[in-house]
Amino acid sequence: MKILYFARFRQIIGRGADEIELPADVGNVSTLIDFLKARDERVAQAFADLRTLKVAINQNHTTLDASLVGATEVAFFPPVTGG
Repeated sequence: MKILYFARFRQIIGRGADEIELPADVGNVSTLIDFLKARDERVAQAFADLRTLKVAINQNHTTLDASLVGATEVAFFPPVTGG
């Protein structure tokens, strides 16, 4: 699965993407975040406050409890504002 990091998450983590194989017990976005935080301290730092985290699965905005079944890409980014 491709994991993408944007904006400040990319800056903190130090890279824009990871390509990973998920363990069987990672079934939704929340458990994916826990998995990523456990394997990389920079990800743990970037995702310390989940209130500032937005997520998309296969380029569709979703929630932290969304299933990863059929997902090929998950993107993490901060809330977006516009004018």
